[in-house]
Amino acid sequence: MVPCDSRAGKTVTQGTGYLTYLPAPLPPQQPPLAYDAEMIQRLSGADLALGQLSGIAALLPNPDLFVAMYVRKEAVLSSQIEGIQCTLDDVLEHEVSGGGIKTKDIGEVVNYVHAMNYGIERLTTLPLSLRLLREVHGYLLAGVRGEQKAPGEFRKTQNWIGPQGCTLATASFVPPAVPDMHVALDNLERFLHDRASLPLTIQCALVHAQFETIHPFLDGNGRLGRLLVSLLLHERSVLKQPLLYISLFLKANRIEYYERLMDVRVNGNWEGWVKFFLAGIAIVSKEAASTAQQIVEFREDMLRKARNYGKHEVALVDVLFEHPILDIRSAEKMLGCTYATAASAMQNLEKEGCVVETTGQKRNKLFKFTGYLRLFEDRV
Repeated sequence: MVPCDSRAGKTVTQGTGYLTYLPAPLPPQQPPLAYDAEMIQRLSGADLALGQLSGIAALLPNPDLFVAMYVRKEAVLSSQIEGIQCTLDDVLEHEVSGGGIKTKDIGEVVNYVHAMNYGIERLTTLPLSLRLLREVHGYLLAGVRGEQKAPGEFRKTQNWIGPQGCTLATASFVPPAVPDMHVALDNLERFLHDRASLPLTIQCALVHAQFETIHPFLDGNGRLGRLLVSLLLHERSVLKQPLLYISLFLKANRIEYYERLMDVRVNGNWEGWVKFFLAGIAIVSKEAASTAQQIVEFREDMLRKARNYGKHEVALVDVLFEHPILDIRSAEKMLGCTYATAASAMQNLEKEGCVVETTGQKRNKLFKFTGYLRLFEDRV
């Protein structure tokens, strides 16, 4: 790691000679964050796009029906940034299988969904805090590859970041030593509770970068740091539902994402990072708002086709919004009808082009709500 000393932090030589990084407390000082014309423009764009997303989400006929897909989408994208090979279809097929086909990669994405949902629910009884982050982290790593790396506990040993096989001496970045880590976490928690110093979207940018720099867990820091953005926006009631998939932008700009974080650490370039992050907030907010609008129109089209038949077809449409890949047996249970009635309803929707059978089998058929899933394809 290159020795450095900037407004964002400095390197510290440890007893055995390796360097660690000690981040300065937030918000940035000496000098404070600079608001030039570009910063103001990007801040305005991010706030406006978030507001529009929140407003459009309020128009959704049943927000809870659709939020699950936004959360799954963010879970898949955030995990893909970490090299986890899993698609949205993989997660949905796992759900309809009852968990019988879960791979390690799918398990990690499913855990992200559980962690997000737990965190949102927990915010009703506990403020965003180090305790809440530890609890969410426990859900993130439960029963998957990181389960041996102290889920729900801050690290007690040194970690480092770099190419596979690198050592502390050759790592590209070494987070703070454990005692310094605890000091930095305490500072971060105080900043999380600060509602006056900075606009929320800028605070989200600073919190995410600082969390990644502290790297307080042995595994899962990237995913939890991105999840933290959604939790902060939810706690402040900017987005009452977790409809923002920031990982779409960060995945599409992965190299710049990591370079901007390092530029903060080495050169103290908070402004460059914040502008990058605000641009991402604006882009993905517009994308998510567009998706929400298309969902409303798509649902009306599906219901119109279902009404040509009867109540079970209409009910099945809303089941498909919650479970876009579905088999007849699951449809039977969710509709509370006979197997024959569920099969008939599914066949009628297939006839209308609402669903497509994906297996080509006579038994154990899977039906895919293709038009709905198409709305969640990556477009950044």
